[in-house]
Amino acid sequence: QFYEVGPRSLPVIVVTGAFVGMVLAVQAMLQMSGIGLDGRVGTIVNLSVIRELGPVLAGIMLAGRVGGGLAAELGTMRVTEQIDALRAMGADPLRVLVVPRFLACTLMIPILVLYASFMGILGGYVISVHVYGLNAAAFWQHSTRAISTYDLLQGPIKSVFFGAVIGLISCFKGFRCAPGAAGVGRACNESFVDCCMTILALDLFVGMFLSTLDVVLHGARSIL
Repeated sequence: QFYEVGPRSLPVIVVTGAFVGMVLAVQAMLQMSGIGLDGRVGTIVNLSVIRELGPVLAGIMLAGRVGGGLAAELGTMRVTEQIDALRAMGADPLRVLVVPRFLACTLMIPILVLYASFMGILGGYVISVHVYGLNAAAFWQHSTRAISTYDLLQGPIKSVFFGAVIGLISCFKGFRCAPGAAGVGRACNESFVDCCMTILALDLFVGMFLSTLDVVLHGARSIL
């Protein structure tokens, strides 16, 4: 299960993170250059990727790839009565089927989010410096001044909650799958939609908590 969630999902996460950083850099350059603050593009891009876009978009991509796969797998096992067979043999389906998948999602997704954030920063750097001609030293200098260790931890902290949600919802939908192929497809669809909505809600509340805690611990900071 760790291999299914981790290495098998890595190419998707890498590509997603890179394109997120590129798109954000394009928009940031267009806006910031108009007010003479194009040197701060690195700060905007890197903070946005590390705090929000990297974890959220990676979580949504993994909700589709990993969550949908888990729901379909467990749903098929339920339809073909494999879960009932486990119970008949005296095994606990929750311990055998749910716990490994839940742990894989919770422990591996934060690592994947780090890859997504790194590729997002790299993609933003490539677009800003090599396409729009921004000074590379200015890109990194302003970023390192504005980004703290606390900012770097926000993405992995959020992704732990995202991974737990993906594992729980996907397994629940798979176990509650209706009979037949249509039931498996419906469980997979519902799993993805519910995971996405929950991830966005968690991002709001966890982000508010982390931002408030940042102000309490370090005071208000200017990113410009």
